[in-house]
Amino acid sequence: MKTLIGLIIFAFASLPILAQSAGQKAKAYYQKGVAAEKAGKPDEALASYKAALKLYPEHARARYRAGQVKINASSIKADATEAKIGAVVIPVYQIEDATVSEAIELLTIGMDKATKGKIAPNFIIEDPKGKLADTRISMQLKNIPVKAVLEYIHNQANTKARYDEHAVVILAR
Repeated sequence: MKTLIGLIIFAFASLPILAQSAGQKAKAYYQKGVAAEKAGKPDEALASYKAALKLYPEHARARYRAGQVKINASSIKADATEAKIGAVVIPVYQIEDATVSEAIELLTIGMDKATKGKIAPNFIIEDPKGKLADTRISMQLKNIPVKAVLEYIHNQANTKARYDEHAVVILAR
């Protein structure tokens, strides 16, 4: 009987420890989900949030983030594309009297060289009304992030960019 009472007391005393470790595991899954979201991996983020909720169903933040990931999966991927491309630094970017298409092509080549082929973005130029046909761009830049080069191109050519999961779309304003 003493053994049975001892086991019951031990079981009840262990409950907070088990709950705490489940809560800690849920927190770790939640943090993993946040990191996956920042990395542009909504599928991994959603799986991590679901794992957190399975361990600790009352985890309000995990429930909220899971819902947001479902709603915003494509923009999460697009943001990751923008961050990945924008962080690349090109040693030299020099063009003189180039078209927008030539400027973007040179940017692509510069990124390919700077990343040794690891990052090769797809650029698409959308100009249905032909506004960019006569636009010329000139610049001489050194050790500059791609994001800054794109901003200079946008300023000179009166364009803007839309980041998608698989491409950067350059649009005439």
